[in-house]
Amino acid sequence: MSNALPASMQAVEISAPGGPDVLKPATRPLPDLRDHEVLVKVAAAGINGPDIMQRKGLYPAPAGASDLLGLEVSGTVVAKGSKAQRWNPGDKVVALTNGGGYAEYVAVDAEHCLAVPAGISMLDAAGLPETYFTVWSNVFIGAGLKAGETFLVHGGAGGIGTTCIQLGKAFGAKVIATDSPAARCKVCTDLGADRVVDYRTEDFVEIVRTEGGANVILDIVGGANIEKNFKAASHDARIIQLAFGTGSKVEINLMPVMLKRLNYTGSTLRTRPDAYKARIARELEAQVWPHIASGKIKVVTHSTLPLADAAKAHALMESSQHVGKILLQVG
Repeated sequence: MSNALPASMQAVEISAPGGPDVLKPATRPLPDLRDHEVLVKVAAAGINGPDIMQRKGLYPAPAGASDLLGLEVSGTVVAKGSKAQRWNPGDKVVALTNGGGYAEYVAVDAEHCLAVPAGISMLDAAGLPETYFTVWSNVFIGAGLKAGETFLVHGGAGGIGTTCIQLGKAFGAKVIATDSPAARCKVCTDLGADRVVDYRTEDFVEIVRTEGGANVILDIVGGANIEKNFKAASHDARIIQLAFGTGSKVEINLMPVMLKRLNYTGSTLRTRPDAYKARIARELEAQVWPHIASGKIKVVTHSTLPLADAAKAHALMESSQHVGKILLQVG
């Protein structure tokens, strides 16, 4: 590690499980660098749903991971381990981390880094890894969304939703999105959704059924949506549960799972093997990054706050009033 690097860094840590106010500024030593890792001087970090859960004490960091929040960053490589071949000091990257992003420096697996896409600012780039890794791995690798299929996306104006709509359209799917109120629905339309359902005034089940049913459904709502998704699904549909915004404990009729041959699955990205994440990184680089560089897929950032305002960023995330990603500016 270079002697030019400081011995300590500013970070935000969880003082105790609880609300946004438990996030407190702290001084930490720089993270130790393993052979396969690079040290990134963080420009910005993205805020994600798992951060909220971990802050509440509901999603502990896996063994060996940093206890600091932050699953995605943009920044500059400043040091590399002996087995980290691809990147060199000075390279501008985005990275999927296993934690530790709410800090001035973070050590990440070199294979989980990608170049900042051409034409995208360093700040905006911080909001790419977590949602794109998540959507690509679940919707395209796991569920195998194909051109011509119907893709139902719940929460279309959020970070995951805006990514789903654009990736679905870029790869030839028909996209139906749900959200509310009208302003958030307009965001979905502007991003290319073929049909947008205001879930407060319309029944997405009936609308999707008139469209022939959904082949792939991505849900972050849970609760009553779980059984409704079974009804909206086509035969042989693939349903992905990524979060439970309105609850995970429900009483449902599972008969449609059998009669329609549904595949209903849940997923978390953080505990996936390193080699799998590396595979996703390379597929994104080859198949998705060119669409971002060309402007076909737009980076949607709602707001950028200073690292010291992490509590405000979490409160905004939990208000569900954001469109796209919320970022923390670090460097």
